[in-house]
Amino acid sequence: MLTPAGERVLSAASELFYQEGLNAVGVAAIAEAAGVTKKTLYASFGSKTELTIAYLRSRHDVWWAYLEERLAEAEAPRALTVFDAYVDHPKLASDRGCAFLNAAAELPAGHPGLDVIRRHKAAVRAKFAELLREDVPGAADPERLAEQLFLLLEGAVAHTGIDGDAHRVTLAREIAEILMRDPREAGTR
Repeated sequence: MLTPAGERVLSAASELFYQEGLNAVGVAAIAEAAGVTKKTLYASFGSKTELTIAYLRSRHDVWWAYLEERLAEAEAPRALTVFDAYVDHPKLASDRGCAFLNAAAELPAGHPGLDVIRRHKAAVRAKFAELLREDVPGAADPERLAEQLFLLLEGAVAHTGIDGDAHRVTLAREIAEILMRDPREAGTR
């Protein structure tokens, strides 16, 4: 459980890390944005590495809760909702693309933040497979189709960071809908 100062640090770090990048933002800038001292930042997180891990976990938790809310209200095929949730979260910016892909590009091999990123991506891919098994029961190979939708989404979201808008995610969603339309063929190509 974070103290109020720790919450401010995490909030400031989350915004700065996403907008400017993990390596470009130092602890002094985070402490200043949070209105705390560096000593308070280190007392709350111990290191920039731990703060980075907290940022990634928090981003996953916030987005995942939103995804689950959206899925609870969605109609089949709910896999399309995953595309929507990547770009329309009311509290998480997405104009620079995927926070996890951006972070992965900056973290060195062996950084513990990479494990958080891998778990997030595995969870998204597994969610696609779960939704397809439930909503497209006639799919020839729902696991393969899940992988196809996952890669389609990943590419589209990566381009959001390049293009500055989500038009490619919208296009990817349309392609996903086409792929799911004929469940006998879905996932076989």
